[in-house]
Amino acid sequence: MFSSSSVLVLVALLAQFGAAKPVAEKRWDDVEVKHAWVQLPKGWEYHSAPSPDYMLELRIGLKQDKLDDLIQALYEVSDPIHAKYGQHLSKEQVDALVAPHPDTTAAVNEWLEHHDIDPASCHSRSSAGEWLTLHVPVSKAEEMLDTTYGVYYHPKSDEYVVRTTSYSLPRELHSHINVITPTTYFSTMRSMKATSFVQAPQPKTEVNAASFAENISPLAVPSSCGSTVTPACIAALYNTTGFVPKSTATNKLGIAGYLEEFASDSDLQTFFKRFLTTAEGTTITHVQVNGGENNQNDPGVEANLDVQYGLGVSFPTPLIYYSTGGSPPFTPDSNTPSNTNEPYLNWLDFILNQTTVPQTFSTSYGDDEQTVPLDYATSVCNLFAQLGARGSSIMFSSGDDGVGGGNCETNDGTNRVLFQPNFPASCPFVTTVGGTTKVNPEVAVDFSSGGFSRYFAQPTYQATAVNKFVASLGTKFSGLFNASGRAYPDVAALAEGFQVVVGGGVESVAGTSCSSPTFAGVVALLNDARITAGKAPLGFLNPIFYANATAGFNDIVSGSNPGCGQAGFTAVAGWDAVTGLGTPNFGLLEKLIV
Repeated sequence: MFSSSSVLVLVALLAQFGAAKPVAEKRWDDVEVKHAWVQLPKGWEYHSAPSPDYMLELRIGLKQDKLDDLIQALYEVSDPIHAKYGQHLSKEQVDALVAPHPDTTAAVNEWLEHHDIDPASCHSRSSAGEWLTLHVPVSKAEEMLDTTYGVYYHPKSDEYVVRTTSYSLPRELHSHINVITPTTYFSTMRSMKATSFVQAPQPKTEVNAASFAENISPLAVPSSCGSTVTPACIAALYNTTGFVPKSTATNKLGIAGYLEEFASDSDLQTFFKRFLTTAEGTTITHVQVNGGENNQNDPGVEANLDVQYGLGVSFPTPLIYYSTGGSPPFTPDSNTPSNTNEPYLNWLDFILNQTTVPQTFSTSYGDDEQTVPLDYATSVCNLFAQLGARGSSIMFSSGDDGVGGGNCETNDGTNRVLFQPNFPASCPFVTTVGGTTKVNPEVAVDFSSGGFSRYFAQPTYQATAVNKFVASLGTKFSGLFNASGRAYPDVAALAEGFQVVVGGGVESVAGTSCSSPTFAGVVALLNDARITAGKAPLGFLNPIFYANATAGFNDIVSGSNPGCGQAGFTAVAGWDAVTGLGTPNFGLLEKLIV
């Protein structure tokens, strides 16, 4: 017979074994909210519950083990007085810095296995291993993320998406996982904002491009360029006349396109015939990303604008147009796996996995910063840091809403009226381009978005210039903006009256979408000059612009950017939150930074 003491010991042992599994389960059941919206993002409405079997392409961003080292390296190679200036990192060097720590990989793998998912089944991982992707049904995603997905409708774009208003992770994983998508980021391919718009019909002006170019001298800009902008106007205004690129075998300009926009090859030839005869016959390279299309029968104003003026300024620098696609329109009864439909991630995932990348990029899209979850915005911004560390200069248009569009109410439940910054314009690792209008002199255009991030802190490279501007405001707009946030735009360029060929005819187009490819074209010329001189391309531009090159910009000292029921910021001497440092003078910049 067993003694009473033996029975007690046996019971205790059995209890321990029985408790082992619940303890392990508790490890993953102890969850904490990763991100949640206080209210449904504006413009969206709940439609229905998705089928539990609807397949999601779940993308998990793991914590990058040496991200701080990457950002430090980015600043070192971008600082003109640092010993490592211009020593950009290779793809392999970047991958080594952003790879997750083995403990992170192990923890996430154990979590996946807990949910009966074989980590080896992840159908694609980034080359560094910091992003992994798996296909799971909605029911499984809801179980993993302690959430409920819904089908949401966006009436303005007539688009449906599967999203959730909050998601959670085990507490243990908060230090290992940066973001999971698709979850709470509601922007889609068609609800993003393209920063261009067709202007009201202007008086027809026939321009003989060849004679115009021959009879114009640098910086002698006809008054007609104030309302009718052509490549010859830009060459004169920004002092690129006479510069001929020589390193076209190496130097490239990339345009990132979204919103199912396609650049028309025939429209490009018509544009050259009318406005840049020396470029006739020149073609661009089309690269289709994530199911992107190239429908030559349906050209987009945005895509044509970007290509025609990016190449119109930098000719004959080769141009690559990246058409980034999204998933097909969602239908509530579809079981077809969909991608995240979150374009920056799709494009960045593609471009960062390329061995070689263009030295200059321009992108003309964005969202209100407050509509982008902080975890998502931070992850995307850090991907731009990777691209900059590899030696690419990245331009983004600042937006067309002044200090904020619509009613400017916050989405945190308080409905306060605040100036509304844009993203990715507010990311500190891109160069953001505001807008001007007119010539002799240029003035700030009233829709040029500018302001201060509420997500990202002010980077040191702009502190002196920005703090001087903030101090000049005194108490004006007190409480309406975050004075310690990353300030933008960094620079500016013309933004109205661009003559763009669309469908064989000429449209007059406005928006900071005009400004970004124009400025990027000038940067491509600067990169050509540096490469020809045997130097590294410029890479991340902001540190050298703010420190060494302010004299290379045309300072814009009049105009403002109203919005949110306020007069907005005013362009003043030095940096301002309407036109940044000003518009480029290529000749001076070439002397200063080449």
